[in-house]
Amino acid sequence: MTKDLLGRHRAVMPDWLALYYEEPLEITHGEGRHVWDAEGNRYLDFFGGILTTMTAHALPEVTKAVSEQAGRIVHSSTLYLNRPMIELAERIGQLSGVPDARVFFTTSGTEANDTALLLATTYRQSNTVLAMRNSYHGRSFSAVGITGNRGWSPTALSPLQTLYVHGGVRTRGPYAALSDADFIAACVDDLKDLLGHTRPPAALIAEPIQGVGGFTSGPDGLYAAFREVLAERGILWIADEVQTGWGRTGEHFWGWQAHGRSGPPDILTFAKGIGNGMSIGGVVARAEIMNCLDANSISTFGGTQITMAAGLANLNYLLEHDLQGNARRVGGLLLERLRGVAAQVPHVREVRGRGLMLGVEITRPGTDEADPAAASAVLEAARAGGLLIGKGGGHNTSSLRVAPPLSLTVAEAEEGAAILENALRSI
Repeated sequence: MTKDLLGRHRAVMPDWLALYYEEPLEITHGEGRHVWDAEGNRYLDFFGGILTTMTAHALPEVTKAVSEQAGRIVHSSTLYLNRPMIELAERIGQLSGVPDARVFFTTSGTEANDTALLLATTYRQSNTVLAMRNSYHGRSFSAVGITGNRGWSPTALSPLQTLYVHGGVRTRGPYAALSDADFIAACVDDLKDLLGHTRPPAALIAEPIQGVGGFTSGPDGLYAAFREVLAERGILWIADEVQTGWGRTGEHFWGWQAHGRSGPPDILTFAKGIGNGMSIGGVVARAEIMNCLDANSISTFGGTQITMAAGLANLNYLLEHDLQGNARRVGGLLLERLRGVAAQVPHVREVRGRGLMLGVEITRPGTDEADPAAASAVLEAARAGGLLIGKGGGHNTSSLRVAPPLSLTVAEAEEGAAILENALRSI
């Protein structure tokens, strides 16, 4: 059955539509932190549909909210008043930390970042954008144009002029040997120098922890130091929270809060986990920025009632059950467990991250050279052991991505760590 489905997939889908595993699997259903494939195999899910199933599979509270809303009305568009959309916008605006917040809903993180770029370039009357090396911001034409990761950037054409800044990767690059304080100072000096060579940019867009890039990040406080430089020049800061939002990092509800000394971002984008699998993305911005457009705009499917009902139920569950705290506690245990394993596996260069957003970088033993074949072998071995994880990495890097639902239990963390340990030792 699976081989037949794979043949049909290849006959009708683009060649560049990636599939995991030498023998791809069809996931048919899930419950809690587990999923099942078409052959009846059960897996502990440590990737959650690329961080989208943030709370749990088949969470009853979300399933009930979706079912009840579907029984009333599924969709009407933003041309009409929409109670669930307004209620979720009120909650997100309050939680965002952005003053005088306005919220616009989209259907994906790509579209959210595309909207943020539209707002920033219009507000600033500039098509120059600063982005981080090793970054990923989506697959639209503008988002691809600012993505600093060659593996996910299929064209050099772009409506934007993009300039790339140091700092997204702490343990590689020309500043890796510096202390955290000196690393930040060097990156700030580089930013100042860069700004002296270009016309005034519209904004800096940055993931507090780089997702597709392998869960890499700069030191805490880096973007606060950047913001001081940017604010002096009127340049906006866009925090791409598509993967870091909603408490996944454990220590903070938003990734930007690790860099909050200079205040919140001007624009914040979100998606993935808030819908727990439903298609929700969005943008939060100060009113003067959000309202800078001088032409009409709507969103046909952004803010549709059924996804907003899911988002409200999921957010309520997340807050009422302190899943941010659970991510901090269980994620901390998982991080230490994986670091203990890594110390005994020559292929592991680094285990990094925070909360339930952890990266395991794989290299050729004794070098800093990426080993994508070994990373793929670990992915296959983990699946064989009953664990699903992700991959990532940018320039000369190969990483495994570990991002389970935030309701992960201690017992499940131990089970997953044991499977991943065996997979790592197998290479």
